Amino acid sequence: MNKTLGTAVAVTLIGGLAGCGSDDGPELNKLPAGFTQHSVTDFTATTPGTGSTAATQDLLTGGLGKAGLMVAAPAYADPAAPTAAELRRNALHSNYRGLVDFTANGGYGRFYGPNIDANGNDTLGAGMVPGREYVASLDDGSGNKRTVVAVQVPASFNPEAPCLVLAPSSGSRGVYGAIGTAGEWGLKRGCAVALTDAGKGMGLYDPTDDSVHQVDGTRASRSVAGALSHFAAALSDTARAAFNSAFPNRLALKHAHSQQNPEKDWGNDTLAAGRYAMYVLNEQFGRAAWDGSGKEVRFTRDNTLVIAASVSNGGAAVLRAAEQDADGLIDGVVAGEPSAQPSSTTGYGVSVGGVAVPTFGRPLFDYFTHANLYQPCASLAPAAVLAEASTYNTMGSPAFRALAANRCNALAARGLLTGATTAEQAADALARLRAYGFTAEHDTMHNAHYGLGNAAIITMMYANAYGRFSVADNVCGLSVAATSPTTGEVVPVAANTKAASYAAGNGTANGSPASVVYNNSVGGARQWSFGVSPTSGTADLSLDSALCLRSLALGTDVVTGAALTASSTPTLAQSQAVRAGVNEVLLNGNLRGKPTLMVGGRSDALIPVNHSERAYLAFNRLTEGAGSPLRYIEVTNAQHFDGFLPFPGFDNRFVPLHVYFIAAMDAMWAKLKNGTELPPSQVVRATPRGGLPGAAPALAAANLPAIATTPAAADAIGFAGSTVNIPQ
Repeated sequence: MNKTLGTAVAVTLIGGLAGCGSDDGPELNKLPAGFTQHSVTDFTATTPGTGSTAATQDLLTGGLGKAGLMVAAPAYADPAAPTAAELRRNALHSNYRGLVDFTANGGYGRFYGPNIDANGNDTLGAGMVPGREYVASLDDGSGNKRTVVAVQVPASFNPEAPCLVLAPSSGSRGVYGAIGTAGEWGLKRGCAVALTDAGKGMGLYDPTDDSVHQVDGTRASRSVAGALSHFAAALSDTARAAFNSAFPNRLALKHAHSQQNPEKDWGNDTLAAGRYAMYVLNEQFGRAAWDGSGKEVRFTRDNTLVIAASVSNGGAAVLRAAEQDADGLIDGVVAGEPSAQPSSTTGYGVSVGGVAVPTFGRPLFDYFTHANLYQPCASLAPAAVLAEASTYNTMGSPAFRALAANRCNALAARGLLTGATTAEQAADALARLRAYGFTAEHDTMHNAHYGLGNAAIITMMYANAYGRFSVADNVCGLSVAATSPTTGEVVPVAANTKAASYAAGNGTANGSPASVVYNNSVGGARQWSFGVSPTSGTADLSLDSALCLRSLALGTDVVTGAALTASSTPTLAQSQAVRAGVNEVLLNGNLRGKPTLMVGGRSDALIPVNHSERAYLAFNRLTEGAGSPLRYIEVTNAQHFDGFLPFPGFDNRFVPLHVYFIAAMDAMWAKLKNGTELPPSQVVRATPRGGLPGAAPALAAANLPAIATTPAAADAIGFAGSTVNIPQ
């Protein structure tokens, strides 16, 4: 690394000395192009409790502290019209809890949490972090992009040893989506943190009343919000009226319906957040120019330590940012469970225990549309079925098992499964998932992931995002809306639910408040799990829509193998648009020699390691050579959603991957500050807590072996030529 750390550069002079008769003065700090700054707020964090004003909030917990994050979010004074401050507080609460296990038995407050200091000790009490927060948005001039950035500068920031953490949100979350992961780590280190939604966020648009979220989370009509609108669908009044008439009570989500394919910009948005953060630091700590025209440029990429870090989609964003960082802003990268999609699967390989993996490195939309077909049927296979009643066994009820059996039969009738019985069909479905890059560690997770709606949500949202489709297009007969929990019918979204959705929602169609709706269901539109396909006439979990989505990914009809046409469902043009959007988001594998740590859970059935971390590690080596500083830590008995660990069945099976993300951040800090070598790529063999679902014993240090400085031979990840070998 070529940066000079520990000493902040003073003023940069151009052409002469400031104030000495020259017309030239210091290089002045300027708001980066495309940014609009919305607010600057000092959070004093002096009073624990519910907190609804700057005097009682803080940067990390919204004034709730460690204890407040463990319990339900505070109520709003007026549920019909929450204030911006209340929404900020509750957004911090929901985003923090959405990324970590917030229970004491699960490790919160002992291994991690606001009270745990940078050295892993319980010294910070309530853990509130005072400081200043700057909120701005980035647009491309269209009014549709609207990437939101919040730069947090803790009171502990040391201008003489400046550091900055770039923390794009995970999933489709809003600007605070990385607060509990990279955000918390950075604030505890005294670093400024640049949070960004990277063009996603809780942008909920309601065509019924033409209302939007404003950047601060409050609701307003599109006309009143104006430039403060986070997202509004690109519909004329005439088109909106027609849509509302044909599809009443539907909603639109920014990630899915902005027609921007925001994923293509996640890397550049992360870098832009860094540029805005540099502006913020210079504004806050720079001296005024001699002529009063602005603030000096005191902090630059050359003297400020910058780590780009996040998890899931945020992990993909920081990898993409490193690949695109031509200016050398970023010093190090930490990517937890990233959706790392290599742009090629040729020239390298993946093996496990010396056995070649046949399918790896596929794009997310490819393997998700495959899983969306087969997961429900596979959940009935002996290797996947569970007797327990728990959240982990979401599809274990007789009603759900009957729907899964209908899916098996419907797939077999179309020639997409073999077997004369449901049991034989289920075994074939599971085998097809394994052949497509899923592993034995994922067998029992298929019912939980499918039952919780992950496949239905991701395939619908990403089809729309990649293809840049309008909400009015209803691609594959799918839309989003509030639905009845008992019948699946579309219902109007409750006013108070909509008012609070900025804080409660995560930007997806997960039911808070929008769910995926199959418009073409027999008997009328229904939430996807209630859907009856017209071609089968059975309740088969909306199979016709899943077949359509898979055909979008393939470019051919998944059932017949025939080429798509202008009149097929889906159309050839739709498939071409989706596949072009997918190609825009693939990674090139060149991290520009930046020290990088990836952390993944072997049991991650959402972003399977064969398609992501394992494949990207090999692809990067092919691209950058054996000298690449990328390292990969794979943790056994860890999966994608630490936020699920409080649920019965998850608690006794998995350890928190978050603990290893923190360890990776610490290792990167040691590398950049002290030159300590990053740990070698390795498998860390964590031990689950065990016990009964919902009654797992408390997480102990023995469950969480450390990342080894020198891993045992049986745990070391190595290469044979261009093939990465993962120990079994």
